Amino acid sequence: MNLLGIVAVSGKPGLWKALAQNKTGYILESLDANKTKLVANISTAKIAALNEITLFGLDEDIKLVEVFERMKSASGIPDAKSDGKKLREFFREVAPDHDEEKVYASDMKKVILWYQVLKDLPLFNEEEQAAPTAEETPAIVEPSVEQIAKPAKTAAKPVETNAAPTKPKAKKPAAKKAGE
Repeated sequence: MNLLGIVAVSGKPGLWKALAQNKTGYILESLDANKTKLVANISTAKIAALNEITLFGLDEDIKLVEVFERMKSASGIPDAKSDGKKLREFFREVAPDHDEEKVYASDMKKVILWYQVLKDLPLFNEEEQAAPTAEETPAIVEPSVEQIAKPAKTAAKPVETNAAPTKPKAKKPAAKKAGE
C-alpha cells in the first residue's frame, strides 16, 4: 500500500493528494469525484500524512497503514455511521492492541471513512516504495583533520585556446545630422 503524498487537512473533509509545494503551503487535490484543488497554508492548516499517522496502542502505537492492511482481509467492515459498540468490536479485530480509552468512536469512524475512500484507488494496492539502502546510496567521505589543515597544492593553469585573441570593439561615432 502506497500512501505517500496522501494527506488529511484539519477542518476539511475527505482525503487530499499533495500535488506541489509553493512558498506559502501545499497545492492539494481532493480524492473524491470533484477533484477540487486547494492551497493549504502551512501557517494556518494542519496537514497530516496518512503514512505517518498512528493509533494509540497499549504497548506501542499502531501504524494506520497496518490497520488498513488488516481491514483488507477483515470480514464485513461496518458502516462509519454505526454505533460505537459495533465500531469498537471491529477495531478489536483489526487493531487488537489499540488503547480503548484513547481511541474514540470519532477516530474509528474517520479511519473507516478513509479506508472506504482509498480502497478503490490503484495506489491502495501498490507496493510502498522502499527507502534506498546503504548499498544503493553513495557513501559520503568526510575529509580527515590532516586534509582540512593542509591546503591542496594545486596551481591554477592558464586555459589554452586555439582561437586568435580578439580586440575590443571600438564605438563608432554617432552619425551627424545634415545641417549641424
